[in-house]
Amino acid sequence: MNDVSDTRHLTAATREESAQARWARFKPIVTGQDYLDSLRGRNITCYLFGENVAEPVDHPVIRPSMNALKATYDLAVEDPEMATAHSPLINARVSRFLHIVESPQDLVKKNKMQRRMGQITGTCFQRCAGLDTISVLHSITFDIDAKHGTRYHQRYLAWLKLAQTNNIIVGAGMTDPKGDRSKRPHEQEDPDLFMHVVRRTEQGLYVRGAKAHMTGGLNSHWICVMPTMNLGEKDKDYAVVGMVPADAAGLTFIYGRQSCDTRALEKGTIDQGNATYGGQETLVIFDDVFIPWEHVLMDGEYEFAQEMVTRFTAYHRASYVCKTGLGDVMVGAAAAIAEYNGADGASHVKDKLVEMTHLNETIYSSGVASSHEATQLASGIFMNDAMLANVCKHNVTRFPYEISRLAQDLAGGLMVTLPSQDDFEHSVAGPLLEKYFKGRAEVPVEHRVRMLRLIENMTLGRNAVGYLTESMHGAGSPQAQRIQILRGMDVEKKKNYARKLAAIPVKVIS
Repeated sequence: MNDVSDTRHLTAATREESAQARWARFKPIVTGQDYLDSLRGRNITCYLFGENVAEPVDHPVIRPSMNALKATYDLAVEDPEMATAHSPLINARVSRFLHIVESPQDLVKKNKMQRRMGQITGTCFQRCAGLDTISVLHSITFDIDAKHGTRYHQRYLAWLKLAQTNNIIVGAGMTDPKGDRSKRPHEQEDPDLFMHVVRRTEQGLYVRGAKAHMTGGLNSHWICVMPTMNLGEKDKDYAVVGMVPADAAGLTFIYGRQSCDTRALEKGTIDQGNATYGGQETLVIFDDVFIPWEHVLMDGEYEFAQEMVTRFTAYHRASYVCKTGLGDVMVGAAAAIAEYNGADGASHVKDKLVEMTHLNETIYSSGVASSHEATQLASGIFMNDAMLANVCKHNVTRFPYEISRLAQDLAGGLMVTLPSQDDFEHSVAGPLLEKYFKGRAEVPVEHRVRMLRLIENMTLGRNAVGYLTESMHGAGSPQAQRIQILRGMDVEKKKNYARKLAAIPVKVIS
């Protein structure tokens, strides 16, 4: 929990402090309520609907996204075997979202936790990208040190020890606005369209730019900025990785809109579909933000940028098994509404539920397979099999859409023509709606309405962001996976398998 009296009105100069001083003001988080308390009083600049939000924790549109992160802490308390692991760094159990991957089994346990969190929240719970950032930094800092004699890996380990001890959330700042896609970062008319270093001092460096689509950015305690693409020698100032507190001077958060998000401002909760949990994406602007040298993990080593992105995507694209937890909710909602409608005995209904389950488990199987097939890197950490991770994510760009279509099919047209909660509670309209929207006699009309609203929420409303659009574009849009699959498919080797069986001379592969 932050000490509000110490941090509320700090000047930019005061915030240029050592890592030790900043951590000293932070109280370790244990419970979900501790997490919510830690977000209060940070004096963050956050714009939503054209206004600077005074206290994001209490805003009805923002709070559901914080509740989703709160649930990750609650799961660690309720089921430590699933959501925590022993850390050799601090010789204690830590959140699995902060754990270094020590084996393929660690990755499998991570996948099981991600699926469970999807089942609990029905949305994006905003911690996977941060976990995958922690994972990739372990090997990349090690490799940079091996080549250049730098001390990034020790800085990384020192930061991670404090992160684990205090049980914080780190957000992944990878995606730059990019500007003109036909130009390299140093060629952009506006250099700020990619994150870059603007000056260096004895104490640290300053960065300027923005990170887009940042999942849970406002809800994080720290943000890791890192390159978004391969870089050349002229892009050296863009090759920067650093840890930034979310309340650092010079940061501005602009909250992204989601479909039907203003329903959170209406009376009642039924029309929201999932009133408790939601996702979050923000544009985070960095205006000469200071990063002390203790928190700088790359500065100019441009040749490692592409490899960093490649390794990150191997972790993060397999992390999309989280969508199978949401898929479990979709299957359950579709089955429930078919029952409420009195159609659950029809053979075509059962067949559609089977198809939804088949698609969902196909996603999960490729993700878990990539974890089982993980290999060890030079730093000692394990990384998912890249081919299977990309297959997992490519499945995610397609299958949730078909699962959602089938859920809407089973829900019927009433899902998108339902009157509002106010109409159901009206003295005249309410009784009429109760009469004409009755399904099975033993099922209350309100239960039928709530289930329809949940399906609407996940396929058209605010949590369709986390289940559909994010499934399409998160961790790279579909073509990005196809490029990686092309690079790894090794067609020549497969041709030789065929030549050998067909009694054709095998081609020597140089």
